[in-house]
Amino acid sequence: MKTENNMLVNAVGREVPNAVNGGSLIPYKGVNKHRPEGRKYAPRISTCIDFPNDGDKLISNLKDALVKSGLSDGMTISTHHHFRNGDLIAIKIFEIASELGVRNLIWFPSASFECHAELIKYMDNGTIHHIEGSLNGALGRYVSQGKMKGVGVLRSHGGRYQAVQDGEVEIDIAVIAAPTADSFGNANGVNGSSACGLLGFALADAQYANKVIVATDNLVAFPCLPWQIQGNYVDYVVKVDRIGVSERILSGTTQITKSPDRLFLAKMTARFCEQAGIIKDGFSFQAGAGGTSLAVGYYFAEVLKKRGIKARFARGGSNKFLVDMLKNDLLDFILDGQTFDLEGVGSMRENSNHVDTSPFTSYNYHGKGNFAQLVDVVVLGATEVDVDFNANVVTHSDGLLLHGLGGWQNCLFSKCTILPIPLFRDRIPVVKDRVTTICGPGELIDVIITERGIAINPLRVDLIEKTRNSGLPIKTITELKEEAEAICGVPQKLIFEDDIVAVVKWVDGSVIDVVRRVAQ
Repeated sequence: MKTENNMLVNAVGREVPNAVNGGSLIPYKGVNKHRPEGRKYAPRISTCIDFPNDGDKLISNLKDALVKSGLSDGMTISTHHHFRNGDLIAIKIFEIASELGVRNLIWFPSASFECHAELIKYMDNGTIHHIEGSLNGALGRYVSQGKMKGVGVLRSHGGRYQAVQDGEVEIDIAVIAAPTADSFGNANGVNGSSACGLLGFALADAQYANKVIVATDNLVAFPCLPWQIQGNYVDYVVKVDRIGVSERILSGTTQITKSPDRLFLAKMTARFCEQAGIIKDGFSFQAGAGGTSLAVGYYFAEVLKKRGIKARFARGGSNKFLVDMLKNDLLDFILDGQTFDLEGVGSMRENSNHVDTSPFTSYNYHGKGNFAQLVDVVVLGATEVDVDFNANVVTHSDGLLLHGLGGWQNCLFSKCTILPIPLFRDRIPVVKDRVTTICGPGELIDVIITERGIAINPLRVDLIEKTRNSGLPIKTITELKEEAEAICGVPQKLIFEDDIVAVVKWVDGSVIDVVRRVAQ
């Protein structure tokens, strides 16, 4: 999709458009350089006069609820991804819209997964105009090939909340899949046969959407407790047969790696944190959803046990490894932003020290502070890094969109950001002169750990000094790049068309980079 207006060069030297999909854009100005103006967006005032006195908002089916919500051409429809690859509701929404002849909808998910590949047919037939959310797998490939009518907009979890709060995105209809709800609309994700954990990614949708529908397969008598979603935000409640497959929240990216090389990276990361003095009594950490990052949590636990200390809190997605740390008194609290397995679901339901959070508390850059800044160390993945420590998480070396941003960008504001990554994948170097897509600026990325050496950002003089005599294989980022190229050769430069298929937002709503159509 060609951009509509002029191109501008942003603060990291990338050409970005000043408008897509009929709306204006702000070019990335640098870390902490953009200050928002104005007031938060607010939906129209509601009144309980328009709702049943008995509190019963139950509608017979999802189609009727969508029609009563005014579903029409060009609307923005939002869903959340707490079921990850087990979501059943998003597909049903657009199936109904297609049957009704509604066209040019904007899908605004908190994330998409391979299970959403079925939505491609609704982009082909004009039901969906474009997606503003992560573009993974088949959807990413479809967009990378220039087949989507509009331009994709990629945001972090915090960036999504920010965009809704600031009025960049106005949600016409939000559909919240809730494992348990009452007919008033109070809902949670910790109870019921489809329990998925928290519902924090649906918070912005509930607070700001013009119409809110709660779909549940476990309707209980009022009051539904705990209420992670409050019924005072909800217009309609629908009872359906099944909202999602909770077993599929454990997708391929949320299982601990079994690769000896990746386990070595995880162990090296824990060793680095120990040598740098990061692991200490009362420290805090967050590990991403990738297999290597999850393994880091396991090795952190080993260090804590060995030293007889414990962490104050762990941020981010919960999993059985964090749950075990909580049970074994190696951790005071889990501040959970997303539940990655059924052990995490059960822990949240049963343990008061396992707390559900949301993108507002954890990641929203346009708030009065957020939890990400309080974390001592965050361990994340990346598809590429470059010699300036810029990192990419959305495209691969072939230029295709294959991953979403998730909370990755938001986590970069922790006190130390570490990326444990292999030096090369499929004989293609991961350390490059210039990443294909900049998702995070190098000044926020502190350490790159590979199986052949560790590179510390020159800005982090403190970490360089603390590990100078550690025995760790400390190298420069350029040395790592040269070593990868000596083994694999210098990769060929990718060829892209001029057409922009997606823009990558930074945490403050500005545009840090674009994704162009892959040359056929």
